[in-house]
Amino acid sequence: MRLLLDTHLILWALDDSPRLPPQVRYLIEDATNELFYSVASAWEVQIKHMNAPLKMLIDGDTLMSRCDEGGLIQLPVAGRHVGTLKSLARNPEAKPHKDPFDRMLIAQAKADGLLLLTHDSLLSGYNEPCVLVV
Repeated sequence: MRLLLDTHLILWALDDSPRLPPQVRYLIEDATNELFYSVASAWEVQIKHMNAPLKMLIDGDTLMSRCDEGGLIQLPVAGRHVGTLKSLARNPEAKPHKDPFDRMLIAQAKADGLLLLTHDSLLSGYNEPCVLVV
């Protein structure tokens, strides 16, 4: 499978955190899967690090370096991803979701035929088969 990891899952995987769901750990360790990380995740981490370095200990460059070292494939943000944002289907009864980084990850997964793995239950409000909340 071609899997795009959301920002939290990347951070938990890099830290070998017990918060990483076991099924995600299994998918990461399965060598038949292609693992992707988005530049949007590095951008999000960098902004959080600049705003609160004591809370977000890692910066965007370090995140990208560690993902690259771990064999994850870097997914840049491209025009097709921006264009896909307008076609994201959302359940009108779902709780509001305003995180632009999450929306970009969904758009990237949809545009590039990836499965976005996330632990964020708010993303289940999207009617997109490319989103898997774990």
